[in-house]
Amino acid sequence: METPDSGFRRVLVVGTGALGVAFLPFWVNWLKNSFPDLDLRVALTRSAHRFVSAEAVSVLSGREVFVDDWHQPPTAGAGTAVPHVELAAWPDLVLVHPATLNFVSRYALGLPDTPLLLALQSTRALVGVAPSLPPGAHKSPVAQGHLDVLRARPGVVVAPTVEAVSASTGESEDGGSAPLSELYELCVAHRKEGRP
Repeated sequence: METPDSGFRRVLVVGTGALGVAFLPFWVNWLKNSFPDLDLRVALTRSAHRFVSAEAVSVLSGREVFVDDWHQPPTAGAGTAVPHVELAAWPDLVLVHPATLNFVSRYALGLPDTPLLLALQSTRALVGVAPSLPPGAHKSPVAQGHLDVLRARPGVVVAPTVEAVSASTGESEDGGSAPLSELYELCVAHRKEGRP
């Protein structure tokens, strides 16, 4: 495990609508316990709310959760800050875990259709992405093309997918999201290597 000397001080964790987001409270707790000096915030897409409670994540992170919706009121302490501008400027590391194929595709295409995606297109922070693919998507040239775009983008680290059992098919195949701890370590290594 990396020491707090990783250079990361402000981490934004983004949960999207993959079933694995149900484990986000565990990962938020892991980050808080492993790196107590980190300033941690969490953002959830609207679809993530199907599988995880913003209230639980808020209690564990110690901060109000940002909901990725243009119609959400500003969070406490945000003042009059424009959400996407503040989200782009605040972190030095963004961890998208898990990242659905929908989120990966929109991010790779540069679509700024939510405050969070606009922030990710504008941030100077390192962005780590742990894809969570539906059954069969690991063989899709379109899905792989979007992942290749992100892998080639400066300032983005894409974790490899892992073998996982699909909740819908019951079959094991490549496409599960790597653990958040692995995504974090990949980002630390990227920073230490001085890559853009």
